[in-house]
Amino acid sequence: MNQNSWSQQIIEKAIEYIEGIFAGNADGHDAAHSLRVYHNAQVIAESYPECDSLLVALAALLHDVDDHKLFATENNENARRFLTGQGVETSQIEAICEIINAVSFSKNRGQTPATLEGRIVQDADRLDALGAIGAARTFAYGGKHGRSLEDSIAHFHEKLLLLRDTMNTPEGRAMADKRHAFLQAFLEEWDAEI
Repeated sequence: MNQNSWSQQIIEKAIEYIEGIFAGNADGHDAAHSLRVYHNAQVIAESYPECDSLLVALAALLHDVDDHKLFATENNENARRFLTGQGVETSQIEAICEIINAVSFSKNRGQTPATLEGRIVQDADRLDALGAIGAARTFAYGGKHGRSLEDSIAHFHEKLLLLRDTMNTPEGRAMADKRHAFLQAFLEEWDAEI
């Protein structure tokens, strides 16, 4: 089996894995979110032929499988178990886990990932917290965790509106600009209706 077909096979298995591990999740951290992050990362990575596209793909797909809000795992246990089971080399597993650990906004506030792949995946994840999808995810998460609508609106100011200025790549920033503008328009309409 050549490298490309092996890589594609692992990506397909990662998609199956996240569909299983996130089954029934309705708070915005689900398989659909991870797939959008994966697709965002693929779009950004097209501008960087020097990046390791397999690391980007797998880190994007697996970035939430050990999220502390969802799982009580340590040291990327779910990601490591999946990757080891697919025969991924130890050095690649470590690189993927390093990328995953650099993605979180709350855990990495003000920090830029050390690798190009990490910067791409961080941008891809942050893009999914912006725009119409970001607004919908905020309310879905808030509703599941007992937040009022006003508390969810506060989250726009605490996080979502800050994301555009944290983008690492010009491509991520360009994608973020439109989504940021949508959030601002949404909040203007919210204020007008209130």
